[in-house]
Amino acid sequence: MVKTRLDKLKAVVTGGSDGIGLAIARAFASEGAELWLVARNKGKLAVAAESLRAEGGQVHYTAADLVDPASIPRVCDEISQTWDAVDVLVNNAGMACFTSFADVTAEEMQAQVQLNLITPFQLTQQLLPLLTKSQGSVINISSTSAHRLIPGRPASVYAMTKGGINSLTKALALELGPMGVRVNAIAPGTIKTPLTEMMIASFSDERRREYDAFVRQSFALGRLGEPEDVAKLAVHLASGDAKWMTGSVSLVDGGLSTN
Repeated sequence: MVKTRLDKLKAVVTGGSDGIGLAIARAFASEGAELWLVARNKGKLAVAAESLRAEGGQVHYTAADLVDPASIPRVCDEISQTWDAVDVLVNNAGMACFTSFADVTAEEMQAQVQLNLITPFQLTQQLLPLLTKSQGSVINISSTSAHRLIPGRPASVYAMTKGGINSLTKALALELGPMGVRVNAIAPGTIKTPLTEMMIASFSDERRREYDAFVRQSFALGRLGEPEDVAKLAVHLASGDAKWMTGSVSLVDGGLSTN
């Protein structure tokens, strides 16, 4: 019998209905994990769950808008009523609004800060008893925007929140390590998610040529990333292969940060 790396582990994945979150969920399921997906769109979430079940995955899900602080205790209560432990928490749900600094509204700033930074803090805090029970692992999805910004794409709030996630990752690794809980982060570069592909599809022919040239020149590997590139690292971080790894922020950016 082939032994899978995440066999029987219970994993919560936020933003799990598409893109990076769904790729992580699929990779976890293929390695034997039982999943709990959380995302805002109930219809997309149900489709994602059914596709994973059709592949043999064990999947629960909760539809919740994690921009709303009131949704967080509801999600955690629902999980704790079914599971007595959580082995892996993937804080993947996030949003980016590339608005020039002078034009950022208070509402736009608050929504990004809540979803990208405060929600991971509160989910980790409220699920900590279940994570401690299993001596589990937290994986925060950060971004290379915390390290390296792209000219012409204003990201003051987004970069601030992802820098905060990196600091939170290190602070929690230090504080939760004695409890046996590991905390790491993955900082992807530009990934070909449905939102990225929608953005590229909206470009004019000239803008598309400029963007393709930028990718070839700025990414050492000459291409955008795939969601599976992030998912494979997430599997490693969640598994026993990374049992002495905590407090790390791993770049998965095709070499963007070297340029």
